Amino acid sequence: MNRKRSVIKAVVVGCALLVTLGAVSGATPDKKDKAVGRLLFGKVLDPQDNPLPDAVVYVTNTRTRAVKTYIVGPDGTYRFPALSTAVEYEVYAQYKGHKSETKSVSQFDDRAQVYLDLKVDAR
Repeated sequence: MNRKRSVIKAVVVGCALLVTLGAVSGATPDKKDKAVGRLLFGKVLDPQDNPLPDAVVYVTNTRTRAVKTYIVGPDGTYRFPALSTAVEYEVYAQYKGHKSETKSVSQFDDRAQVYLDLKVDAR
């Protein structure tokens, strides 16, 4: 009888240890652990797909109307890290007084990285 109790205790302790290790290791995902941001990146190009250095990219939060800007480098690339996944954004570029088409990034788009090329006809 004493041996049976020892085996039961060992099984109970083992199960408790497994449950504790599972909770610590993240076996049960928590919504708080979900990534809080998304990366928006791409290139500003002319109609012939050449990069437009020194163009300015504007990203507008449609909820607060806050605007972030980025001046692109020689390769025409831009990047906006850590944008909220719970907000819609409008994106466009300007180059020498000319503006690209405005594009949207939806809060329902579940991609962690969104790539958008922005074309500006600078003629």
